[in-house]
Amino acid sequence: MVDAICKEIELQKDFLKENKIDSIYFGGGTPSVLEKNELKKIFASFEKYFTWDKNAEITFECNPDDLTKEKLEELKALGVNRLSIGLQSFDDTELKWMNRLHTAAESLACVKLAQEIGFKNISIDLIYGSKFQTVESWKKTLEKALSLNVQHISSYNLTVEEKTELGQAVAKGKELAVDDEKSSQQFIVLMDTLSKNGFEHYEISNFAQKGFEAVHNTNYWKGAKYLGIGPSAHSFNGAARQWNISNNAIYVNAINSNTDFFETETLSKLNRYNEYVLTRLRTKWGCDINYIKTEFGNIFAEHFTETSEAFIPNDLQKENSNYSLTKMGKLMADKIAMELFM
Repeated sequence: MVDAICKEIELQKDFLKENKIDSIYFGGGTPSVLEKNELKKIFASFEKYFTWDKNAEITFECNPDDLTKEKLEELKALGVNRLSIGLQSFDDTELKWMNRLHTAAESLACVKLAQEIGFKNISIDLIYGSKFQTVESWKKTLEKALSLNVQHISSYNLTVEEKTELGQAVAKGKELAVDDEKSSQQFIVLMDTLSKNGFEHYEISNFAQKGFEAVHNTNYWKGAKYLGIGPSAHSFNGAARQWNISNNAIYVNAINSNTDFFETETLSKLNRYNEYVLTRLRTKWGCDINYIKTEFGNIFAEHFTETSEAFIPNDLQKENSNYSLTKMGKLMADKIAMELFM
C-alpha cells in the first residue's frame, strides 16, 4: 500500500500545477498504523515531487490509543505540526458503545502527552446526540474538553448510517433513533459554551481559537484545488472532481499495472453553484452575491437573492453583499442550502 501511495504521488505530480502546497492532511482512516519508516517514505515522495511552504499545516489524524510517547516523537520529527485526535467522548460506557478502543483516561493522557512533547496545534473530535448524552452531561463534557487547553474542537451530531451495526439496531427497534430536539439543544449549548471561552464558530461543526482555523478544511470550504492520494481519496482541480478506487487491493493492483485507478466528473455550472452554496453557507464567510453573479451569472444571483428573502432575518443575515447563517439558522443549515439550490 505504501509503495502504491508513493507511486500515485509521482503520477499526480502535475495535478496542482505550480501551486505551492500550504496543507498536508493524513487522514480518512487511521494513518497512525503506519510505521516510522513507512511515513518517512511517503514524506520523501512528497518532497521529491511537490514543494510546500515552510509554514505549511501538516495534520495527522489519530486515535488516543495510538499516541504513545514514541509515536508522538516520531510524528514531531517528521514535521507533523497539527494533531486531530478522535476523542469522541469522556464516558467509558459511551466509548465502548461506539466501539472505540480507547478509554476516557487515555483521551486525557494523550492530549497532555502531546502538549508535553511540543505540539501546539491540537484539534479534538467530540460527538453529541447519543442516547448517553443529556444537556447536563454534555456541559460537563465540554468543560472537560476546555480544561485540555486545545486550540481546535470539531463536534458532530451522531449520525445513524443504514448499513452500520447501529443503523441495523435502530431499524430493528433495539436502539433509539437520534432525538433531533435533544441534539438541537446540545448544539446550542456547544455554540454558547465555546463562544464564551474564546472559540470562533467558523464552520458548522468546527470551532477554533484565533489563528487556529484548519487550513486544510478551510481550503476545501473555499473551493480551492486539492489533491487526494490513496484508496477512496477525492481530488478537485477547480472544474472537475475525481475519486480513487475505494477497495485497497484493487487500488494497489491498478497502480501497479498502470491502469485507471480513479473516475472523473466534470462539474457543470449548476453543480458548481450548488456546491458553492452548500459549502460556503456552512462557514462564517457565507455566500457573496457578487461572487455568484460574476462566477455563475445573473440568473443564479437572482434566484439566490429571491429565495434567501424567506430566511431573513431569523435564519440568514445579510451584510453588504454577504449572506451568512444566524445562530438559529445553523440548526438547519442543510435545509436552507437545499432551498437555495438551483
